[in-house]
Amino acid sequence: MNVFRILGDLSHLLAMILLLGKIWRSKCCTGISGKSQILFALVFTTRYLDLFTNFISIYNTVMKVVFLLCAYVTVYMIYGKFRKTFDSENDTFRLEFLLVPVIGLSFLENYNFTPLEILWTFSIYLESVAILPQLFMISKTGEAETITTHYLFFLGLYRALYLANWIRRYQTENFYDQIAVVSGVVQTIFYCDFFYLYVTKGRCWKKLLALAQELLIHSIFEAIWRTEPNLPLMVLMF
Repeated sequence: MNVFRILGDLSHLLAMILLLGKIWRSKCCTGISGKSQILFALVFTTRYLDLFTNFISIYNTVMKVVFLLCAYVTVYMIYGKFRKTFDSENDTFRLEFLLVPVIGLSFLENYNFTPLEILWTFSIYLESVAILPQLFMISKTGEAETITTHYLFFLGLYRALYLANWIRRYQTENFYDQIAVVSGVVQTIFYCDFFYLYVTKGRCWKKLLALAQELLIHSIFEAIWRTEPNLPLMVLMF
């Protein structure tokens, strides 16, 4: 296991902890798609069924348990503890549009036609599209600031590090998992769209852009003033 894999796992875990922390501190889950979180919980459940049959390492086992706990605690907070703040009216993506084709593809394209292998393949395919209900919710409401910049950053970093992990494994082990790589690339594309929507729709980014513009204008004025110190101030202002 290379450093990119470890950093990717830690980045993914940190993203989930940040999301949980945000919900807990604000006592609110407005703007967070419960359907996406259900899909992620389903991803981890079907992927980690080998937790009881196949021991790989202590690290592997601990990470599986922690991911499962984080996923289900997040779902509980959205649909249980803070359900009154859940925006169900805008979280309306039809999950069957994802589940039906993913289930079908899992039976058609897998490495071994056994229950555990089909469920593992299902989890890989499902993870690649699990973010779509969240994307749909953001595009519908036009609001993205409720999902923190740190959460988005570490999710994107997780995917980037896993791409680096696959490249590294191919170079050092000549290992290539077509299902995981193709699904991962698809998921990365969706996360890029996630970042795009956040940047274009999040009001906090507009504030940052406005601040950047002010700093740029100030820098330009300062540069002109240094080169032309005798230029009247009114000329610089207009």
